[in-house]
Amino acid sequence: MKTILLIEDNEDIRENMQEILELSNYKVITSADGKDGVEQAIQHKPDLIVCDIMMPVLDGYGVIHMLQKNEDTQNIPFIFLTAKAERTEIRRGMELGADDYITKPFNGTELLNAIESRLRKSELIRKEIAAGMAGLNDLVVTVGGKDALKTFADNRTTSKFRKKQIIYSEGNHPHRMYYIEKGKVKAYKTNDDGKELVIDLYNEGDFFGYVAMFEGSTYKETAEALEETEVAVIPREDFEQLINNNRDVMQKFIQVLANNVTERENKLLGLAYNSLRKKVADALMTIYNKYSNGNTAFTIDISRENLANITGTAKESVIRTLSDFKDEKLIDIQHGDIVILNSRKLENLIN
Repeated sequence: MKTILLIEDNEDIRENMQEILELSNYKVITSADGKDGVEQAIQHKPDLIVCDIMMPVLDGYGVIHMLQKNEDTQNIPFIFLTAKAERTEIRRGMELGADDYITKPFNGTELLNAIESRLRKSELIRKEIAAGMAGLNDLVVTVGGKDALKTFADNRTTSKFRKKQIIYSEGNHPHRMYYIEKGKVKAYKTNDDGKELVIDLYNEGDFFGYVAMFEGSTYKETAEALEETEVAVIPREDFEQLINNNRDVMQKFIQVLANNVTERENKLLGLAYNSLRKKVADALMTIYNKYSNGNTAFTIDISRENLANITGTAKESVIRTLSDFKDEKLIDIQHGDIVILNSRKLENLIN
């Protein structure tokens, strides 16, 4: 349960706001003047502060000034309540560190929307965003709420791709990003001899094709359906609106990209220096972690050619290594599909 501190000298307004917030499942602490409000903030460290400007003893500007000087309270989201809506007043509050303004009179919906928005953005600032698709998915959910992924991808043009059909090609200019509603997709690079190296695997609920749009460059890879796949097509303009309308979102998206670069670097190091056994084991675990959804009885249905493209080795070498893993009872092979028997050993295989 999130804790909200209300600093408001008008008893009727304060009690009305407290009732609205408590009905919305917030824990509420109240204060009738600025000085006491600062003491309450330091003591309780609430998740968010709503503060009137015109108050006795210490006004709202004094409150935020004192809280910004304290390391324990300077990052608490802060919303001003004001009967004034002049630009100079708003600018002064923002310069002192306020996150938002609510102008009196206001209704309960306005209050709750402002608080929920600031809490989401505060969570975004504190949250560590993972690399790759998981990071972007978390980013969209954090910014827009738990239904944001569905909302962002809903009502889009849906394209269907057959197995092995190209979704976009390396060197093309991006005009859209993609969201997988059903199926699996691989992204790969090709050298001058036509040899492939799989660099990413995508699953249902993943976005892909966004990096080139963010960079303003061409696609650096080709995306291909691994099976019958349905993809929601999201126009470039909608993606840019998501990223550009909020500085915090932009900063976190840059973090996603930075983490993704680190992940790619670690993968390249593995391809360069790991043994063949380790490469194949890592490839199997990458697929397992991506597609198993925690199912310990997960079966990998992938061609040996695709598996070789993930490991960066010859298909014949992959086949021999899989045979060794089967003899060691790390995997089983049934009708060409790979069954993981000991994921822990595969994951911790010594190089």
